[in-house]
Amino acid sequence: MKRLWNSFKIAFAMYSKIPMPRADWEKENMRYMMCFFPLIGIVIGACMVLWNLIAEYLQAGDILRTAGFVLVPVLITGGIHLDGLLDTADALSSYQTKERKLEILKDSHAGAFAIITACCYFLAAFGIFSEITREQLLVLAGSYVLSRSFSGLAVAKFPCAKSSGTVAMFSDAAQKRCVEICMYLLMAASGIYMCLTDLKLGAAAFLSACLVFAYYYWMSKKQFGGITGDLAGFFLQICELLMAAAVYLAGRL
Repeated sequence: MKRLWNSFKIAFAMYSKIPMPRADWEKENMRYMMCFFPLIGIVIGACMVLWNLIAEYLQAGDILRTAGFVLVPVLITGGIHLDGLLDTADALSSYQTKERKLEILKDSHAGAFAIITACCYFLAAFGIFSEITREQLLVLAGSYVLSRSFSGLAVAKFPCAKSSGTVAMFSDAAQKRCVEICMYLLMAASGIYMCLTDLKLGAAAFLSACLVFAYYYWMSKKQFGGITGDLAGFFLQICELLMAAAVYLAGRL
């Protein structure tokens, strides 16, 4: 039980800015942290709904309301997944060999394509969330758990591009099996919640997540030889953006 509690604390300390009690970042304590990773999505979804209620109470304008929607996930996660998105954008835009692309992922400097991608991403997110209604937001509240569940499943199922790093820590077969079961359960729970909230919108979000997940597998294997922590961040950001777009489009049909 203590090991699980430590894994929970480390998961939130690593993938969010939520204050956590201290835990030793040892391999034994980190074995099951991926099982708790999607729970951060519950916090993000709840904060998105809470911000919408506050904006409505204050009668805030659409620009301020939308800015809050775009910033809430970044403030809670500290931008760790955005970092992966931008590093991956630089690597993919280099058109170099797999080995060179992996080196670019480790480079702490932001290239031109990373900056362009950041601008385009936030502009697209702002545009989409400016059109999201309260009912659609309730569906999207579950998408932050779903995206992280898919990301955790990839850790258990996809090949690793490197023998070191956070993703590579999950090499034990029994450990992978535990993570895989947890991810399937959380995927089912978030998918059911979204579909019960609105069947059409929930189904659209789930389908879009599945399509991004398939692309993630194909792209990571072809371009990098497997997944890394940066590629996981790339997937999560793109998945959440496209789920929001799918919910908006489904709501217009």
